[in-house]
Amino acid sequence: MANLNVAVLGPSDYAKEVGKKGTATDITFYNLKRGESTVTIVEPTRYPERLAPLFFAASLARSAILVVDTIDAAFGESVIMLQALGIKEGYIILRNYIDPDQIAPIVKGTVLEGYEQIKDDPIALRERLLSDADRLMGEPPSPEERRGVIPVDHFFNVRGIGTVVLGTMAGGVIRKHETLKVLPGERTAQVRSIQKHDDDFDWAREGDRAGIALKNIDAEELDRGDVLSSDDTLKVESKISARGELIPYWPAPLKEGMILHIGHWMQFVPARVVSAEAGEGWRRPLLGLELDKPLVYRPGDRGVIHQLEGSKLRIAGTLELP
Repeated sequence: MANLNVAVLGPSDYAKEVGKKGTATDITFYNLKRGESTVTIVEPTRYPERLAPLFFAASLARSAILVVDTIDAAFGESVIMLQALGIKEGYIILRNYIDPDQIAPIVKGTVLEGYEQIKDDPIALRERLLSDADRLMGEPPSPEERRGVIPVDHFFNVRGIGTVVLGTMAGGVIRKHETLKVLPGERTAQVRSIQKHDDDFDWAREGDRAGIALKNIDAEELDRGDVLSSDDTLKVESKISARGELIPYWPAPLKEGMILHIGHWMQFVPARVVSAEAGEGWRRPLLGLELDKPLVYRPGDRGVIHQLEGSKLRIAGTLELP
């Protein structure tokens, strides 16, 4: 089975014409399936009033569809988010007589320059996405592969089964009956069963959208952003010193005392700036951050810096996690 994760950014509910609706909270999932190929589509339902859903939807995606029916702040913010996360594959759909020349200056120099412009045709888009998923088909993982990482985006109790978490595999392989760490903290849980698009499997690998039933942990013990993993290289830190890179549009240096939100996987964590050294220029500051809760990440991962107050521009840049 091959799964393609796609963020659809633009008018609310556009994806309902493309896939079958699934889990819906501040982000909404839609599903496509043909043979062994599946597509998981996610929309930021509560955006633009809240920025976190935009980050979550884009951070889950391998590719993106940007639907443009007006050139406004939300369009610009979506472009910045896709650039910050490095989503290099995708499509642009222009509506309401918007001309490509109107968006060209905005997407110039961003990952969206490489997106293909396609017609506003949900049926044709559905077929195109399934074909894109077909190309991801590969061999099953070898029995030795482990070090799985799955950030939790939803969790609940199911009668007769117990605790179930939903998430998108961020790396490695998770297997049935495996015991995983539940980070942050000292908790562990055993994998009771794995489902992908309603089918039972013995494993889930990077890119898979999976529902995992767990033993030895209750849903009440979990939070969105928790990470299930057998990868011992993951770091869990509540104090971080890391190099930031501010976007070209960001108007001023980050300063001590500012409250930022650091986005990584399904985490969107408030952080106070305790130091900001501009040794490489103020757009490349070395930031000392104290976070409200520990951040789970792989060394070398990229976080996204958000600043929710005091500016119309809410995405400040990226963070090189140490």
